[in-house]
Amino acid sequence: MSKPIYVLSGPNLNLLGVREPHIYGKDTLDDVRAACERRAQTLGRSIVFRQSNHEGVLIDWIQEARTGASALVINPAAYGHTSIALLDALKAADIPVVECHLSNPAARETFRHHTYVSLAATGLVSGFGLASYELAVEAAARLSA
Repeated sequence: MSKPIYVLSGPNLNLLGVREPHIYGKDTLDDVRAACERRAQTLGRSIVFRQSNHEGVLIDWIQEARTGASALVINPAAYGHTSIALLDALKAADIPVVECHLSNPAARETFRHHTYVSLAATGLVSGFGLASYELAVEAAARLSA
């Protein structure tokens, strides 16, 4: 069996369904996890699904994914706009990386138009709510087949 796909979510995503539902939707992080697990299962794959509000923890998981994962899906949330450390960890990962966002950052505030993560990502899925994660898992599975 192939290595799992890591699905990592950054700060404040634990508040999905409560925080700004007009932007991020009413689905919870548990709903996102269940959808990712279903999509992975239909593709004959498994996932490791994690969320942290702490940049260093996310970096540790990215480094773990270097050898433990076949690919990585990451919604860096606000860290995407600020974290060169995440960029450096992703560049060292040497596995396919799919950046994922529930909303479309390009259609939002100017400071959200640039993400450091995009500089290391193989591809980007954004703007489709919970489906962004499902599509990102599918892309990661195809990239690591």
